[in-house]
Amino acid sequence: MSKIDTILKRARAGEELSVEDLVALLSITEADELQMLFDCAYFLKEQYVGKIAYFRGIIECSNLCIKDCYYCGIRKSNTSVERFQMDEDEIFTEAVWAYEADYGSCVIQSGERQDEEYILMIERVVTRIKKATDGKLGITLSLGEQTEETYARWRQAGAHRYLLRIETTNPEIYAKIHPADHLLEERKACLARLRRTGYQVGTGVMMGLPGQTMEDLANDILFLKQIDIDMVGMGPYIPHSDTPMGKEIPSYTDEQKKDALQLGLKMIAVTRIVMKDINIAAATALQALEYTGREQGLRCGANVIMPNVTETDFRPKYQLYDNKPCTDENSSLCRGCLSGRIKGIGETVGFGEWGDSPHFHSRNGTEAT
Repeated sequence: MSKIDTILKRARAGEELSVEDLVALLSITEADELQMLFDCAYFLKEQYVGKIAYFRGIIECSNLCIKDCYYCGIRKSNTSVERFQMDEDEIFTEAVWAYEADYGSCVIQSGERQDEEYILMIERVVTRIKKATDGKLGITLSLGEQTEETYARWRQAGAHRYLLRIETTNPEIYAKIHPADHLLEERKACLARLRRTGYQVGTGVMMGLPGQTMEDLANDILFLKQIDIDMVGMGPYIPHSDTPMGKEIPSYTDEQKKDALQLGLKMIAVTRIVMKDINIAAATALQALEYTGREQGLRCGANVIMPNVTETDFRPKYQLYDNKPCTDENSSLCRGCLSGRIKGIGETVGFGEWGDSPHFHSRNGTEAT
């Protein structure tokens, strides 16, 4: 029995895996061993969360941002971006569309702002959405670092999940990809605030960053386990040409795209193996690398898909990385296309369901919605 066979057998049996075990799995390159890894992750996915893909309709409501992350296309110093801010009615309309399209949940996402005008607007629109949908549409927020009071206000308004990606837990890499006033410890503190406020908490990392090792990624996964995360949204690093990092790294070749996709799929699989009952998203970035990338993510252990429900006029202005897919596809087409592709791999779409993290409800002794 090979080393990989042995590790995966232990994983299926529920044994804890070490950093060395995770590095070995993330370092797999042989096709047969890759398939073994993906099969193990899919087996555990079936056992713990089922063969159901839950839709989260993403509303990208603003590309205004106070942050200046070196990898991000909507960083505040990028003067090439045409900035926009949806008004409250526009956000509300998109959320109601998601509800009427039988999406169980929506995600309100934007660049980071911390001013009271913005905080109040989000509070009002979340309240309106909950009232208009009779509390039936689940609401996830992905609005960056905030005070505990702000998180509590949005939670009280009706949001129940929050995604705040940490990107990397290696302090040196974090410092290289952010300005000096962007602090890793503040990011961690925000995740703790979210947990105290009662959210289902999500985070995630970026794979393929300059200088990042397989041990770094293994430690990232163990961090997710250590803080007992409920959901994960992570994706491969894809350069944006109008960023400092994008200027240093040219556009990916076909071979580099293949490698980035493979690493993204391995991270999904290993995360599923380590944290069996959490929600894991198949990021849109996977499709930017290969058309079937998101379906491959589902086959490797992901169980959440985030189709874009933003008006097509706004989509090209919310480019976190180059060649983002589906920027010119309207919401109805996106729904039909993704649904067909998911059914094509033998899975069902959890229409009309929140698709809560089983891990969250198991830890809290509550019932999933």
